[in-house]
Amino acid sequence: MPAPRVLIESRSRIGESPVWHPRENALYWVDVEGGTIHRWHADDGSVHTWDAGEPVGCIGLRRRGGLVGARRSGFFFLDTGSGRFRPIADPEADMPDNRLNDGKVDRRGRFWAGTRNFVDTAQASGALYRLDADLSVHRMETGLRCPNGMAWSPDDGRMYLCDTWARRICVYDFDPERGTISNRRLFRELPDEEGFPDGLTVDAEGCIWNAHYDGWRITRYAPDGTIEKVVRMPVRNVTSVTFGRKQAGSLFATTSWLRLAGHEQREQLSAGHVFEVDIGVTGIAEPAFAG
Repeated sequence: MPAPRVLIESRSRIGESPVWHPRENALYWVDVEGGTIHRWHADDGSVHTWDAGEPVGCIGLRRRGGLVGARRSGFFFLDTGSGRFRPIADPEADMPDNRLNDGKVDRRGRFWAGTRNFVDTAQASGALYRLDADLSVHRMETGLRCPNGMAWSPDDGRMYLCDTWARRICVYDFDPERGTISNRRLFRELPDEEGFPDGLTVDAEGCIWNAHYDGWRITRYAPDGTIEKVVRMPVRNVTSVTFGRKQAGSLFATTSWLRLAGHEQREQLSAGHVFEVDIGVTGIAEPAFAG
């Protein structure tokens, strides 16, 4: 397998939520603590940035154009043409220590995002929410420390979810018609030396690709949870992954430098950049929000 290479010198504090837009031939991602959303065009290498004005956890494509996303003040739409942000709803306005974190769109066009406690990471006060096309918000799970990295199996029968600070990847039975989850169980628990499970995606063969925060790696897990492949990364904090480009086998990875000590930042000059890895496996296109 070819070594990971820097694709975009973004130097994000916490790069996250990479999403490939096939029609635009472009990659979107966010800088959580920078409060910005970025778009890189593969055709000319240009980068456009939108300022969300506050920490932004995740984004997804929208069928009507632009993006759907989640930031500190709640769910929002971004008109990428005008740059206008439109607030939708804040599911935890009564919980000032919590804010929305990672999320993704399912194949029926619903947007899922989780919340986490940013004051005390030991508190399991986070929850998982589903934003429907009619803009109604539904709480789907509670008792989470840091929900991250959600994705669905190719047959839509499973939903995967990381609880990062608990070092666990969980799996649920998923009902695609109703958009419900049930029968939560452990998929994989990471030992300390492998870091924390962060963003993930699923390939066309049903295997799970997980980014390891504080782990220097990306791991491919078989559907039964066994390790199938490990991609060693040149930076400690790998935050999320997604498939992209027109050709098969291209995996993008976002990274972070925020919690690195000064000497670590000097040693990991590419921390915060976006990487690309040629993995030789076909991905599944990310769907768009229906609302």
